[in-house]
Amino acid sequence: MTIANRQTTANTQSAGAANAQTGIARILLARHATPDWNRHDIPYDIPPGPPLTATGEREALALGAFMHTQGIVRVYHSPLERTKRTAQLAVSVCGAELIESYAIAEWRHDEAEDAMLARVLTLYEKAAHESLAIGPIAIVTHGGPVLSTLGHLGAASAEINHYRSQFDHRNPLPPAGAWLGTRHNEAQAWNLRLVFAPNPIQPFLPDMAFV
Repeated sequence: MTIANRQTTANTQSAGAANAQTGIARILLARHATPDWNRHDIPYDIPPGPPLTATGEREALALGAFMHTQGIVRVYHSPLERTKRTAQLAVSVCGAELIESYAIAEWRHDEAEDAMLARVLTLYEKAAHESLAIGPIAIVTHGGPVLSTLGHLGAASAEINHYRSQFDHRNPLPPAGAWLGTRHNEAQAWNLRLVFAPNPIQPFLPDMAFV
């Protein structure tokens, strides 16, 4: 399900170039699609990790279709199998450039959160600068890194908790889901919202004041 309005583009590359000209950094922060969590013989936090299920592969293709509507021109992915395959399938639909980066790998069980967040933010900010030049960029990573990144970038706690109550392992987005971050310049805060989920979800509705 697409939460934001979706504008179909005729060509991913031309859409990306048009977005780059606006001077707005656009980062799609996505989670991998559904893996085989029954593979207890494979550690989840170090490569290769469990592979995608058939359901996960369908979710990844749906994510790719959404990336196409957003004009994504470059996709960074974690080296774990579930993120790599998600990105590969998504790119087969949207036609973006594919780049692997350890900086956005899964949060290892022996790794401090500060260390994990530092490496993820390094890639996020690199992608933000690139986005200004080439257009919207996607980062396909894992639930833990997404959660920490959203908190650091200033996403509303009420919104994050609303979504965490819906998804597996209290993640802030479902498998193959994505938050969109937009920023006009480095002096401004990121505008963050959950924009895509492959299945219906309950959207966040901020409290309204009646006067």
